[in-house]
Amino acid sequence: MSASAAVVPQPGRTRAFLRLVVIEHSVFALPFAYIAAFTAMHQLDRNVHWVRLLLVTVAMVGLRTFAMAVNRIIDREIDARNPRTAGRELVTGAVSVRSAWTGALVAVVVFLGAAALLNPLCLALAPVAVVPMVVYPYGKRFTNFPHAILGLAQAMAPVGAWIAITGEWSWESVILGLAVGIWIGGFDLIYACQDVEADRTNGVMSVPARFGVPGALWGARWCHVVTTALLAWYGVAIGAGVFFWVGLVIVAVAFCYEHAIVRPHDTSRLNRAFFQVNSFIGIALFVCALLDLFVRGLTP
Repeated sequence: MSASAAVVPQPGRTRAFLRLVVIEHSVFALPFAYIAAFTAMHQLDRNVHWVRLLLVTVAMVGLRTFAMAVNRIIDREIDARNPRTAGRELVTGAVSVRSAWTGALVAVVVFLGAAALLNPLCLALAPVAVVPMVVYPYGKRFTNFPHAILGLAQAMAPVGAWIAITGEWSWESVILGLAVGIWIGGFDLIYACQDVEADRTNGVMSVPARFGVPGALWGARWCHVVTTALLAWYGVAIGAGVFFWVGLVIVAVAFCYEHAIVRPHDTSRLNRAFFQVNSFIGIALFVCALLDLFVRGLTP
């Protein structure tokens, strides 16, 4: 095979890897990392630090790409036994295990490089952020609550973004991180409902598999009630203005809609609840929070 012929398939492999890590799902945690970053800038000196924001973005995408690739690698045998996931790239061979590991290692190096360029505390804490990303896919093998591990992993995004901007710990970012972690853990309960039968057959542990779909949906509802309360606490802690509170009302309404369209005996609209509604929640709150910060003096 000529060198030129060997190069031709590369874009296809790259697209397959991006499908493998579901790159578009970055819209879940990234807006909350941005909320933390911009709020930290407002408290620091009221100026937008674009280079730091770019590095936060690179770090977030790098870490999430690593996490998803490792998740797919570890779960590939489970995925092969589940009809819903049997078409995933590592199962079909569209992406080889070697390629997936290569992509994961490149992604984690990018993450660590971005952390190093931000500040020493970010670099020192970077390995802490990596650990739950690796533990999570194993969680479904030893606990009925792997969703909590996912929530913990996602909760680190706002905390890390705040540290990236200021170089210091912040309790406000912890409140926001808890809100994000419980929110994502809650909608993961909803998402897991579509695999309840396959999980029981294959011995995969989860809340729906252990307690049933009704129990999982009630758990998700309570998670999102707590999320709303934590977001309100965060708003009070940072002295948020009217636009943030408008965003919180939008989030609360979206939560009500999400739980109205998914019922224990009707999960036909589960994907809409999982992806569309939760994508909207993150983006809507980010836009409102950013507008609020600009009104209160943040300078581009």
